[in-house]
Amino acid sequence: MNNNRPTTASASPNQGKAVESDTKSSKKGRLVGNLSMFVAKTFSGLNENALKYLLPTWMNAFTGVVLRLGFGSIFFWVAGWINPSKTEKTSNRDRLLLLLTGIICVFGYMYTLLMGLTYTTPISSSIFIALQGTVVYIICLFLHTDRLSFGRLIGIILGIAGALVCILTQKHSEVASNPLLGNIYCFISTFLFSAYLVIEKRFLKRLSNATVSKYTFSGGCLAAIVAVLISGNWFAPVLTHGIFSTPFLVLAFVLVFPSSISYLLTDIALKRLPATVVGLYANWILIVAAIVSYALGQDKFSWWQLLSILLIIGSVFLVESAEAKDQSAKAEDRTVQPEGSEK
Repeated sequence: MNNNRPTTASASPNQGKAVESDTKSSKKGRLVGNLSMFVAKTFSGLNENALKYLLPTWMNAFTGVVLRLGFGSIFFWVAGWINPSKTEKTSNRDRLLLLLTGIICVFGYMYTLLMGLTYTTPISSSIFIALQGTVVYIICLFLHTDRLSFGRLIGIILGIAGALVCILTQKHSEVASNPLLGNIYCFISTFLFSAYLVIEKRFLKRLSNATVSKYTFSGGCLAAIVAVLISGNWFAPVLTHGIFSTPFLVLAFVLVFPSSISYLLTDIALKRLPATVVGLYANWILIVAAIVSYALGQDKFSWWQLLSILLIIGSVFLVESAEAKDQSAKAEDRTVQPEGSEK
């Protein structure tokens, strides 16, 4: 008779050590991933305020995208040349798909984000960025790589409600010339970046950070250059000032940290954390951008804005809680396996 009852009593000492080693490695990986995302999203939060300072006085959206993606492309190609052991050969199909991802998702995300910040405030922009975890989950639902639960459903509803409150209640002001248009651009940017996270997560399962980023950024940079050449819309007074001027130093920060190092840290995290968890760190962008915006006078307090932020945080909490439960259940399934079970 074949006995299929689950048991852990018969596990050998070597098996126990292997499980313990895997657990420690998993914890270390999660710690590295979470620290990477904390630093990356701190840079991203400050990026919202820096870009608001630069747009549209010192550069326009097209110029900003070309500069960010151009610098980022150089950064990741040089990183690959310095440490070739971290890169690998890729097929023509992989390169084509990564370039297309850069053209559609990376260029589209950066352009719509900069257009959004041209018309709305850093806090409003960050409210939509904080929705990334929820949008990633919705995309995963459509791809049938995740399942629906009651908590996540309520989280989605809260997230959509928070976005609608922000879109429908924000009024024109000296810091937001066209908030409705800007918020719509920001919502599109959030969808594109969430799609980028889902696609990149799949590539990072078999390719290195440098390989994935250098091709996606190159695709985005190519799209940005073509867009500028077609539109003739190049505006960059920031480049005519000295390297120690405030506008140029702010631009240097945007290029080095949010546009390059932040993406590198996000790739490191994506190798160690689920895409939904990575998306949830966008909530930290909202906190950083809000603090700096109020301090610099780039936004004014609004009760509607506070309601929107609370709804988004509630959405993030519910989706994250459901994700944690799923991860815990999967971990238990891996450590307690039925003896003699047939698959």
